[in-house]
Amino acid sequence: MSKLKKLIIACDGESASGKSTAAKLVSKKYKILLINSGLLYRYCSKLIIKEKPKNIIPFLKKKFKKISYKSIVKQKLHSEEISNHVGILAKNKKIRKIVNQLQMKIIKRNNRICVEGRDIASKILSKNPKYDLAFYFKCNLEVAAYRRWLDIKKSVPLKEVKRSLKIRTSLDKKRKNSPLIKVKDAILIKTDKLDKKQVLTKMSKSIDKVLKN
Repeated sequence: MSKLKKLIIACDGESASGKSTAAKLVSKKYKILLINSGLLYRYCSKLIIKEKPKNIIPFLKKKFKKISYKSIVKQKLHSEEISNHVGILAKNKKIRKIVNQLQMKIIKRNNRICVEGRDIASKILSKNPKYDLAFYFKCNLEVAAYRRWLDIKKSVPLKEVKRSLKIRTSLDKKRKNSPLIKVKDAILIKTDKLDKKQVLTKMSKSIDKVLKN
């Protein structure tokens, strides 16, 4: 396997479906850059909650001019307050455009990359560049809520987490701009049925096939 062979992976899925963990695992194994688009939207939410700007779009444009993806990754962006805010924010077409521009800048510079989010295969990597492989993650709501609850160290009641996840996934699937969908050739990964090791094994089989061609 050539180290330099192009490899563009799209990972889409519902809230707390395990897509972030899976994307991290394959990125580490295949030594490719990982971009988590959800963090970019969460960063937008954090800025808006904290600074309460009057005009959100010019405010975010200015912030995104100066920010690097590396510095976004280092921030704490998984509070329940941000989770409740981000689903509504992500429906905004102008905000999606700001986030997408930053993503595309990074993607165009790297032909070995895994991009994770909710509209990656259907929009971001649908063409130019197009993904080599697409994965779609699903997880039973009970399991997803319990995992997220542990992630946030039980700081809010479990039923509150479950309600928030249900609302977020519904918002993602029903929004007009770039809704969450499974593209035809995406490989389905059910994370409530598989552990981390099994998820990586399943994904690796498909990735290895692509790399051999």
